[in-house]
Amino acid sequence: MAKGYGLPPGAEENRALVRSRLEEIAAGGGPRETFTVEWRGGSEHLEVIQMPVGNLYYNPATHRIRAQAGHDPKQAEALAGDPWSSDSQAYLDRLLQVLPADPARTDPEFDELTASLKEYGQTDPGLITHEGILVNGNTRRAGLMQLYGPNHAMRVAVLPPSCDWQDIAAIELSLQLRKEHRRDYSYINRLLAVQELVDQGTPLAVIAATFRTTAERCRQDQWVLACIQSLIERSKTAGEQLSLVAFESHAEKFRELQRAYAKQYAVNPEKAELLLENRLAAILLGFAKTDVRFIDHDFAGLYLSKKLSASEVPAATSATVAIPGLGRAVKGPSAPLSAAKALTDSVLHARAVSQPGSAASPETATQAQNEIRRLGAAMDEAITSLGRDARIKKRKQAAPARLADASRDIEQCVTDLVMSRAQRSLDEESFDDAVADLRQKLEKLAIEARRTVQNPGDGVAWLLETFGKAR
Repeated sequence: MAKGYGLPPGAEENRALVRSRLEEIAAGGGPRETFTVEWRGGSEHLEVIQMPVGNLYYNPATHRIRAQAGHDPKQAEALAGDPWSSDSQAYLDRLLQVLPADPARTDPEFDELTASLKEYGQTDPGLITHEGILVNGNTRRAGLMQLYGPNHAMRVAVLPPSCDWQDIAAIELSLQLRKEHRRDYSYINRLLAVQELVDQGTPLAVIAATFRTTAERCRQDQWVLACIQSLIERSKTAGEQLSLVAFESHAEKFRELQRAYAKQYAVNPEKAELLLENRLAAILLGFAKTDVRFIDHDFAGLYLSKKLSASEVPAATSATVAIPGLGRAVKGPSAPLSAAKALTDSVLHARAVSQPGSAASPETATQAQNEIRRLGAAMDEAITSLGRDARIKKRKQAAPARLADASRDIEQCVTDLVMSRAQRSLDEESFDDAVADLRQKLEKLAIEARRTVQNPGDGVAWLLETFGKAR
C-alpha cells in the first residue's frame, strides 16, 4: 500500500477550478487535446486543461528525488512532517533542479529543459489530480515557475476524481518508463522504486516487466540497496551519517561488486565477505571501477597492510559474538574480516564527518579529511602494486593459456575426424596441409621453448625431443 500524504491547503480551490475548466471544454464543442495514461489495468484518455503554475503542488511521493530528499536532514524532517508547506515545496523545487549525485550544483539537464521551454514552449502536458498535485511534469513546473512566475498557464491532463496515492505511484512509474521519456530516474531512485514495489507485494516478475529488465537484475538492485542502507547505518558517528546521495555515482561499481560477491560466496562465504569489505573501502575512497575490480579477498593482507603502519591499521573488533539472553558467545568474524570491516567503518566515519553541510567542528572535519587522504594514498599504492602483479601474472599465463586453447581445438579436431570417417566426408588434402602447417608451428614453438624454459619439465622435454631440429 502506497504511503498517503493528505491533501494540500489549496485542494478545494483547485477542485473548483479544475471542474470549471473541464466543464468549459465539454461545452465548447471544438477540438480537444487529450493525454492517455495507464489507469487501473486499462487505458484512460484524459482531458487537457490549463492551470496557473502557482496553483500546482509538487508531488512529495515522486521517485525522481526520493534519494535526494534526505540530503538535508532538517529539510527532510520538515518535508515528512508537512509536505505542503511553502518551505517543503521550495525544498522540492530545488531538488528537482540539481544534480542527483551533487545537490549543491544545478543539473545541466534542467538548464536544457528551461532553455527548451523558453524557446519552444511546453510540448507535452503535465498530469495532475483534481487537487492540483502533479503526478507528471514536476520538473517542467519548476522550469516554468523559474521563467515566468506563478501566474503562467501550464497545460495539464486531469486524472479521475477517485485517484488515490496508489494510483499516483503506479501512473508516475508507467509514464517514467515510456520510451519517449527522456529524463531517467537517478540510479538510487530507481533502486528505491524497485524496493517500494517489492514492499507492496508486487511479484518480482511483474516488477521486472515494469522496468523492462530481468528478475535477476531486480534481485541485484535489492542487494545493492540493502548494502547501501547498511553502509549508511555503519557511517553514523558524532551525530553525522552519509545520505543516499553519496552513492549516486557508483552504480557500475556496485553492480560489479554484487556479481563478484555472489560468485565468491558460492565457493567461500568468508572470502566473499572479505572481498566485499575490501572493495567497499576502495569505492568509498573514490577509486575508479577499473581499479576496484582488481581487488580480491586477499587484497588487504597482501597489499594494503604493507602500505599502512601497524598503528595506522584500524583495530579489529572482538572475535566472539554474545547471544542476548543466553549468556553465551559464539565465534564471530575472523581477525582479517574484522580488520577489513574496521577499515571500511573508518572510511565511512571520515566521509560522514567531512561531507558538505556537516555540523562537525572545523578541527574534526579537517582530521577526517586528512584520514581520507592518508587512507586514499595507501590504497592507491596498494592498488598500483596489485595492478603491476596482475599484469605480470597475465604475461606469465598468456603462453600457457594460448596453448591450452590450441589443445582444446585439437581435441575437437579428433572428434571431427571420427565423425568424418563414419560419413566418409574428410577432405584429406586439406587435412594434410593443415597438419604440415601445424608441424611448422610446433617446430617454431620448440625453438622458442628451448631459448626460454630454463628447467624443462616432461611436456617441454617431449616437445624438444620430438622436434629435434629445434636448436
